[in-house]
Amino acid sequence: MSKYHTVFGSLEHYEKGGVEVIDDDPKHYVFSNVFEVASKSKPYERVCVGKNLRYVIEAVRAEGNSPWYAAAHDEAALIMDGEVEVHLIKPDQPLVPESKEGAVKLNGEPAGRKMGWVKGGRGHMALLPKGAAYQFRSPKPGVLLIQTIQGECTIERWGEICQTK
Repeated sequence: MSKYHTVFGSLEHYEKGGVEVIDDDPKHYVFSNVFEVASKSKPYERVCVGKNLRYVIEAVRAEGNSPWYAAAHDEAALIMDGEVEVHLIKPDQPLVPESKEGAVKLNGEPAGRKMGWVKGGRGHMALLPKGAAYQFRSPKPGVLLIQTIQGECTIERWGEICQTK
């Protein structure tokens, strides 16, 4: 049996991914440019690094406190590097119309009942429930991957982040 050694990157130490012709062994596929994208992003920019029809994976540089967000559908945040708290509020009134896709940045903390918070580190995932408002808090720079639907907060930079050679 072949042995594999996976090196998991971080915001401070990553190797730029590239295209390597392989024999379709999924062990060769990793998050190749997520850390590079986050290292060049402003805090809480939601840069699309994967797309399947309307669904996207956004790479996010977590640093300090994010704005408050909400979505009309469930989202999930995977912590790739650092420690991040996710604070949740059940709003008094709906913040996003049911027909709206993707996350919406809110103007400040919404009125509502505090649902609590989740503290996670590398490899932990937090559910961002439909209709809830959420805010990320990270004392040091870290990296998140957010699974969502493409919306007004999603930034596409394919020309900058895709390998062209």
